Amino acid sequence: MHLTHEIGVHLNRERVISRRDWLRTISAGAVAAGTLSFTDLLSVHAGDLRKQGKSVILLWMQGGPSQFETFSPKPGHANGGETKAISTAVSGIEIAESYPNLAKQMQDVAIIRSMTSKEGSHPRATFLLHTGYLPTATVKFPSLGAIAAHELAEKACELPSFVRIGGRSGTGGGGGFYGSEFDPFVVAQAGSMPTNVQPTTGTDRYRRRLDLLSRLESDYARTAPQEVADHQKLYSKASKMILSSQMKTFDLSTETDLMREAYGKTPFGLGCLLARRLVESGVTCVEVNLGNWDTHDDNFNRTKTLAGQLDQPFARLIADLKQRGLLDSTLIVWMGEFGRTPNINARGGRDHFPRAFNVALAGGGIKGGQVIGDTDKGGTEVAHRPVTVADLFQTFCKGLQINPAKETMSTVGRPIKIVDGGKPVQELFG
Repeated sequence: MHLTHEIGVHLNRERVISRRDWLRTISAGAVAAGTLSFTDLLSVHAGDLRKQGKSVILLWMQGGPSQFETFSPKPGHANGGETKAISTAVSGIEIAESYPNLAKQMQDVAIIRSMTSKEGSHPRATFLLHTGYLPTATVKFPSLGAIAAHELAEKACELPSFVRIGGRSGTGGGGGFYGSEFDPFVVAQAGSMPTNVQPTTGTDRYRRRLDLLSRLESDYARTAPQEVADHQKLYSKASKMILSSQMKTFDLSTETDLMREAYGKTPFGLGCLLARRLVESGVTCVEVNLGNWDTHDDNFNRTKTLAGQLDQPFARLIADLKQRGLLDSTLIVWMGEFGRTPNINARGGRDHFPRAFNVALAGGGIKGGQVIGDTDKGGTEVAHRPVTVADLFQTFCKGLQINPAKETMSTVGRPIKIVDGGKPVQELFG
C-alpha cells in the first residue's frame, strides 16, 4: 500500500492496479533508469491506448486537386502546362516539383493514378468520396469517419471517436443512419482549444446539474423511452469528454517549438500535428481539411501556394507516425472529390474532371513506393488499372480490417452494406 501511494498508483475496488497505471509506472521507472527514451515512453502509451487497433486520417483536399500539379504530372506534354516533375526516393516515380518533402518520403507512399468516377458536381462528388454512395432523398449514408468509428472505436477512449478539423460546415457528411452519436466532433481550427468544452460552473456543480437533468428526464422516459435514451447517451458522451484529462490532447502548446516547426505553423500543418496527437490518444478517425483546390483560374500559381501548405505537414505526419510505431495501424488517405481537366482554359485554370484523377495512401498495411494504374500521355483517359470509388472503399476496409459486406438496417428498413460492389486494390498490400 505504501509503495502504490509513493508512485501514484490507484487501486480499484478489487484492490488491483489498473493496466494503464501499471504501464505508466513501469514506463516512468524505465525512463528514470535510462532504459527508455522519451520517444519510447510515448510509444508505450500509444500502444496501450490504441490497443493495436486501427485508425484513419483523412487529408481532404476540398475543391478537387489537380492531378497534374500533385502526383500525376505530365511534363513535356501540352496538357502538363508549366508544371515540372521531380524524382523521388523511389526510382522511377516522379511527382510534381512543388512536393520535395513528400518526394523524400515516397518509400512510404502509394499513389493511385487511375481513379475514375462520373460525378463532377462538388456536393455529389464530396458525398460520394466520403461515403462510397451517391446521395439519395431517403437514406443518409455514414461517412468514412463514421464507419471507422462505428466499427473500430474503443470505448475506453474518452475523446470523440471521429474528429473533423477545419473545412466548411457540413462537409463530407456524418453519422448517417448510424445516428448522431457518430457525427464528427468539429474543431474549427487546430492550435486553440475547442469552444464550449469547459463547464461554465465548477466541476462539482456541473455534475450535480447532470444528476438533476437525469432525474427530470426519468418521468418523460416513461412516454418516450428511445428519445430520452438517445438524449442521455449524447449528454453522457459529451460530459465524459469535457471532464476528461484527455482533453489536453487538443492543447498544442505542450508540443515543442521544434515539433511545431516540423509540421509548419499553418492551419493545415497544425491540423496534421493535432491529428497525430488524437490518434495517439485513441481517436479512431481524424479528418483534416485543406480547401481552395477549385482552380478554375490561375491554376499554376494557386496550386504552388497550396503545395506549400500541404507538402511539409503531409511528409512530417507520415514520418512522425512511423517513428512512433503507429504508421502500420494508421491509414492515411489523401484525396479530393475529383481531378482537373487536362486542357487549360482561357483563364489559365483547370475545370472539373472526374474521369481520371489521383489518390495517395500511406500506412494501414499499404505497401509504399509504388504507383497503381496510369492515364494516357495527355492524361485524358485511364490507360490501365481503373480504380472506382467502390474499389477505393473496399481498399479502405481491407487496410482497416473492416468487413465491407457487413449490413446495417437503415432508417427506411433496408439493409445497407458498408461498401456496395467493388474490389480492394490488392497490389497496394504487396
